[in-house]
Amino acid sequence: MRTTSLFAPAVIAALAAGAAGAGTLDDVKARGVLKCGVNTGFAGFAYPDAQGKWQGFDVAICKAVAAAVLGDAEKVEYVP
Repeated sequence: MRTTSLFAPAVIAALAAGAAGAGTLDDVKARGVLKCGVNTGFAGFAYPDAQGKWQGFDVAICKAVAAAVLGDAEKVEYVP
């Protein structure tokens, strides 16, 4: 009985999260730019190079998501 009482709220939460995610994806596509949080507190995750271009692991992930969602890896706004 307890398993059933925990299962129903979990299913409802999962469905609600999926619906919220669809709206977020539509918002990103409408904006045309992915706003991506990056961690500048640890070496190698995100840092601007000498030319001011962002580099690092977080930056690579952000670019991959932007390429998948928007079709252009450079359409990213980095938020430290």
